[in-house]
Amino acid sequence: MTAAFAPANNMPTLPEGWPIGSYDNYKEAQRAVDHLADNEFPVQDVTIVGVEPMVVERVSGRLTWGRVLTTGAASGAWFGLFVGLLLSMFSAAGFAPILIGVASGVVFGLAWSAVQYGATRGQRDFISHSQLVARRYDVLCKPRNAELGRTLLTNLT
Repeated sequence: MTAAFAPANNMPTLPEGWPIGSYDNYKEAQRAVDHLADNEFPVQDVTIVGVEPMVVERVSGRLTWGRVLTTGAASGAWFGLFVGLLLSMFSAAGFAPILIGVASGVVFGLAWSAVQYGATRGQRDFISHSQLVARRYDVLCKPRNAELGRTLLTNLT
């Protein structure tokens, strides 16, 4: 939704328009709108609506103490390096602030990750990534151009 069509109160609103196409995935719906744009259709009248949204959690690996501690040490080292670099810019101590920052970061990263993982007591021994997806994606268009949009989309191969 562009700023010109955004509701004044910025509250979520239901989509408006007539369906001119329905697709199994977002990529196909995006391709349809791109096809409309390529044919100089007024795409500002178009909305892509995800129907029947769901959260999908994809498990990507097993979580172990070794993995937790390694990740904690690595992220702590990066943060420590950042802090050490900042401190070294304002001191004449050479590389000492950088080394102290990295070492401190590793220690705190290990401790923090161990406490967090230990607090779960094995209730979540896996890594996952969540996505919001829809069962299908409808392309809607304002009534004034819906027929033209539907006609253009029938030519899409």
